[in-house]
Amino acid sequence: MISNLWIGTKRNAYKALNPVIQLLSKTGITPNGITTIGLVITTISAAVLVVGGEIGDRSDYRYITWFGVITLFAGVFDMLDGQLARSTNKMSTFGALYDSVLDRYSEMIMFLGICYYLVSHHFFLSSVFAFIAMIGSIMVSYVRARSEALGVDCKVGMMQRPERILTIGISGILYGVITYYSGIFTLSVDWLPFPLIENISIFTIPIFMMAILTNLTAIQRLNHCHNHM
Repeated sequence: MISNLWIGTKRNAYKALNPVIQLLSKTGITPNGITTIGLVITTISAAVLVVGGEIGDRSDYRYITWFGVITLFAGVFDMLDGQLARSTNKMSTFGALYDSVLDRYSEMIMFLGICYYLVSHHFFLSSVFAFIAMIGSIMVSYVRARSEALGVDCKVGMMQRPERILTIGISGILYGVITYYSGIFTLSVDWLPFPLIENISIFTIPIFMMAILTNLTAIQRLNHCHNHM
């Protein structure tokens, strides 16, 4: 049921973007150009976190909030390139490869920014989970690419790229909105050297869940391939 709801949501999102696709098709911009713009915007989002790691402090929610906003904006371009290629009949083998390669670069750059920010502000455990989430994200994509090269369709699993982008982008925005209205809060226990729950947990707990679910998705895809090979 959740899967059907998500599929319906994606279809509605693509329909909502149709006017944008029609406008872009008139400008002459190529699908590869859209893909490149998406990478540049993702790099800007990561740069926001790097700056926040250098000059911000643990209580300044603005950097992660803007990172979330820009990440979701970059995700729109990830949806546009394929739609534009289909609508303008500019699909090509190289275009598919280019899109996949830049998607991987975008994801690793995004996680680089997250890890840099978390390490800079001494959220070391969260940075470890962010790195594990990055490993899982890359492996989800790799298993699909390798299996399809071997002739097996492999799109199963819950934590695909759109879900990952939405999870990180929305959690970053929620962290900023909730902190803006609630102020700084912490929940500590005596036997832990760090707070059990604090504001940034709104951002890091979803990353922790991603660290688990992305790797489970990679294993799920591997099992799917095992059953079909």
